[in-house]
Amino acid sequence: MAEAHQAVAFQFTITPEGIDLQLSHQALRQVYLSGLRSWKKRVTRLKNNVITGVYPASPSSWLFVVIAILATMYTRSDPSMGLIAKIQEHLPVSDSLSIQCRTVVSAVLFSTLLWFSLIFTMRLCLKQLLSYHGWMFEQHGKVSNTTKIWAAMVRIFSGRQPLLYSYQGSLPNLPVPTVKDTVNRYLESARPLMSDSEYERITTLAQEFESSLGNRLQWYLKLKAMWASNYVSDWWEEYIYLRGRGPIMVNSNYYGMDFLYVTPTPIQAARAGNTLHACLLYRRKLNREEIKPGRVPGLNIPLCAAQCERIFNTTRIPGEETDSLTHWQDSEYVAVFHRGRYYRLWLYHAGRMLSPREIEHQVQRILDDPSAPAPGEAKLAALTAGDRIPWAQARKEFFSSGVNKRSLDCIEKAAFFVALDDDEQGMMGDDPAGNLDRYAKSLLHGKCYDRWFDKSFTVVVYKNGKNGLNAEHSWADAPIMAHVWEYVMTTDCFQLGYNEEGHCKGDVSSSLPQPSRLTWDIPVQCQERVDQSLAVAQALADDIDFHVFPIQEFGKGAIKKCKISPDAFIQIALQLAYYRVRHKTQRIVLKSVHLKLTLAEEPQVSRITLTMNMFH
Repeated sequence: MAEAHQAVAFQFTITPEGIDLQLSHQALRQVYLSGLRSWKKRVTRLKNNVITGVYPASPSSWLFVVIAILATMYTRSDPSMGLIAKIQEHLPVSDSLSIQCRTVVSAVLFSTLLWFSLIFTMRLCLKQLLSYHGWMFEQHGKVSNTTKIWAAMVRIFSGRQPLLYSYQGSLPNLPVPTVKDTVNRYLESARPLMSDSEYERITTLAQEFESSLGNRLQWYLKLKAMWASNYVSDWWEEYIYLRGRGPIMVNSNYYGMDFLYVTPTPIQAARAGNTLHACLLYRRKLNREEIKPGRVPGLNIPLCAAQCERIFNTTRIPGEETDSLTHWQDSEYVAVFHRGRYYRLWLYHAGRMLSPREIEHQVQRILDDPSAPAPGEAKLAALTAGDRIPWAQARKEFFSSGVNKRSLDCIEKAAFFVALDDDEQGMMGDDPAGNLDRYAKSLLHGKCYDRWFDKSFTVVVYKNGKNGLNAEHSWADAPIMAHVWEYVMTTDCFQLGYNEEGHCKGDVSSSLPQPSRLTWDIPVQCQERVDQSLAVAQALADDIDFHVFPIQEFGKGAIKKCKISPDAFIQIALQLAYYRVRHKTQRIVLKSVHLKLTLAEEPQVSRITLTMNMFH
């Protein structure tokens, strides 16, 4: 209750003499500083919206256009060809405005319209340029003159120093391919995998589809493409991910590893301190749009950054028919799991971000807490690991009101989830390969109840200082999370660092509130649902055969020298493995397949991780 009393800004007592009002100046100061931080974020967001809205121009270019137009007017020339005079005629007549002032106002209005017209033209030109796809079909090492000219024009119209979302308004809409092209590509890919009789049959079916149902469906797609920048993304998100009623653990969620051969500190709380602080630094850069937009390597072609919006403060909410993704604008805390207990850990205090040393101190308080889990609390997260319909029903029945709803809201609205594991992982002992297998399985599914699989991502910190992550897949593709994790690891080791004892650098404020335990009231019926979901998830986890192959002989640089992408290399490896087992080529459909490819330039740190349940 101590932290609850600290949160009271004022209290009053009614006495016979009147009302005795007592103000807590410290609490009021906390409220003020928290509100100040919120308003700073709003101002930053507004400023970025203005800069992004006028890109590829800049707000300062408006002043340049105004000065240029006014300068030409003072030289007795009219660049507007009479438009400034027309605008002046329609201005309201006022005694406070002289003729000269009305002329200046008209010139400013004309300059603003001209400025917006230039922005629109530049955006249109950039959008048309980005619609060119000829660069995709260029041979390696040979670039045509057309592509070179096109690349130069893209650079000219792309502007300078773009923010993360600057290109969003200039990206072309996803084109709808013709039915004939789609059918031809399908038949071309199917031909090597079928006998003559099978191919003849599939060709007949494809032609029937093209001449009948295909044309009707094509009109629906064209109509949708007129209203949406990407006619397939929302359907893909819903029908490929959110409508799946099986467990998302293993089937959808993926994982990310720590450095294989380096552990910056063996202290669990210290590693958590730097890792969580680095995540906050990335989120601050994300909110300020200071992260450079992604581009195609070697070319100045921007990539869509829309998926970055949901990295933090995002949760997948279960439903009986389909799940939904909910994103909140901001969250100043993370939800932490340790030894079957849940905590709210505030990462901001007095309107500022906690230092790594302060986060370490708070995490250590959680690790030192001797209290036991409440009945039904320890394995509660198994609901997120099992089938979706039972979880949706249990959420509606047991978590829609009262203390359970408040605690569940705390987890779902957190910036992300943190799991403090009691076991040790990594390349240890005499069996490094076997240890990597266990390490990967721990990150992928853990104990099936120590990860909140619905959160956008879970940071896992082990007892020996190793860390990793488990990420939910529906909100973004894996490269988005890979960029976050790369930033976190490099910032942790090469910027934040640790002192000689292995602790985080910096000092600890004496006024930090204790991390608060989340309280639950889990009835017996709900505990039975938890056990059922855990049984489903455990059976799935036990069915996973996992082996990690650390590759020492080569890295991605060697693969690229063969003029092949690392992804294509793995696809060929899968086909070759199937051929060696079955002695024939076949279209491979993988059920519950998890492919992690991190091939570095240097072979010492390269690794390939491949998991599969079965071939069909």
